Amino acid sequence: MVDAELIRSNLAEVHRRIDSATEAAGREPGEVRLLLATKTQPPEAVRVAIEAGEKLVAENRAQEVRPKFEALEDLDYERHFIGNLQSNKINALLPYVSCIESLDRLSLARKLDRKLEAEGKSIEVLVQVNTSGEESKFGLEPAEVAEFMKEVSGMETLKVRGLMTIGLNTEDPELARASLRRLRELRDEIREMNLGSIEMTELSMGMSGDLEVAIEEGSTIIRVGSAIFGSRAASDQA
Repeated sequence: MVDAELIRSNLAEVHRRIDSATEAAGREPGEVRLLLATKTQPPEAVRVAIEAGEKLVAENRAQEVRPKFEALEDLDYERHFIGNLQSNKINALLPYVSCIESLDRLSLARKLDRKLEAEGKSIEVLVQVNTSGEESKFGLEPAEVAEFMKEVSGMETLKVRGLMTIGLNTEDPELARASLRRLRELRDEIREMNLGSIEMTELSMGMSGDLEVAIEEGSTIIRVGSAIFGSRAASDQA
């Protein structure tokens, strides 16, 4: 049973925190967008959020993308993918998303490029970086990012719009600050390389536990799931 009132109340609280942190950081209203991380959530719950005004929705699991997005096809919203993408899931995913936030290896970039080129299409991507150094996390090492960007800058089907990271797994947001700051520093370094088609407008970083610090460090997309929709099994928390 979906508790629509609770979802709307949680959304209001998350937006209050985002707006307060944006103002405290001296940034312009609207600079930071909320992305709904909807892993394992039923379409009915996501519908409540979209009908409440949310426009940015993401899925972590390729197998959930088609049924969930088909159930919501009457609604107008932007669809992202934020999970680890296996190459054999590309065909199933591409028709349903406008942005892949988890591009993290050259082999995947090449397969996406070939597929999209054959179809005469393109897609927006963010490059995922493991700025915390935790072995459990996906993403390029920070030292690999510059060379990776040089390679993908020649792939016209991949519209690179920025970077994504998952901050250090800690209950103290301040301990995550260095990993979030590193992503901003990488963005600035890539901008200075002037790689033509590469845009560094988006920093997708920060979740419910560290969103204030992430906004201070320059985040433009905050990813929140369980703080809006309710808790999932411990193994699924994000």
